[in-house]
Amino acid sequence: MTENHRQADHAGRLFLVTAPSGAGKSTLVNALLAREPGIRLSISHTTRAPRPGEENGREYHFVTEKEFLAMEARGEFLESALVHGNHYGTSRVWIEKEMAAGNDVLLEIDWQGARQVRSRFAGTIGIFILPPSIEALEWRLNHRGTDSPQTITRRLLGAGAEMAHAPEFEYVIINEDFDTALSQLVAVVTASRLAYAQQAVRHKDTFASLGVPVPSGAAQE
Repeated sequence: MTENHRQADHAGRLFLVTAPSGAGKSTLVNALLAREPGIRLSISHTTRAPRPGEENGREYHFVTEKEFLAMEARGEFLESALVHGNHYGTSRVWIEKEMAAGNDVLLEIDWQGARQVRSRFAGTIGIFILPPSIEALEWRLNHRGTDSPQTITRRLLGAGAEMAHAPEFEYVIINEDFDTALSQLVAVVTASRLAYAQQAVRHKDTFASLGVPVPSGAAQE
């Protein structure tokens, strides 16, 4: 795979979902995955400690800093970043395998990681989740009961800087009403799957039988 791989070469799409902590990203993503079994969630590696109720290999692959840095040195990550004092990284090999098999892949990722992924994959679908207000974000962080007051303060201070990168993404969803936000997320996924290049890969034989031109990348599959 080249450093600037074109998604049109595979039937799978690569979705990047980003949001400030507390905007409801994970809840929306989990609901999307329950409705769309054709999407595979990339499980990142991280050096942060598990939160209550989290399991290794489900929310994250929890590793030590020494293990993480060794994996990074071996080039095993598609992207990696230091966020709030913890390392996060996305497996390059797993994503390439899933997309080659025709599966869509979704990354819950920060803006730094999204920028790195975009430099390697052309045609990614970027979705930024915003809270309806800073007050709502603060309320959600306080009521989820997983962070200390100091951590909440740090996340709120960093939220503005994170949200400043929303213009780098193709789609923005304001998560005020959960059902509305979820329907909008599903709509983005559905529409992206109907893009000409992706349909040409998924339905090469139909395109050929109808005499519809097929992009060169799809023709090579």
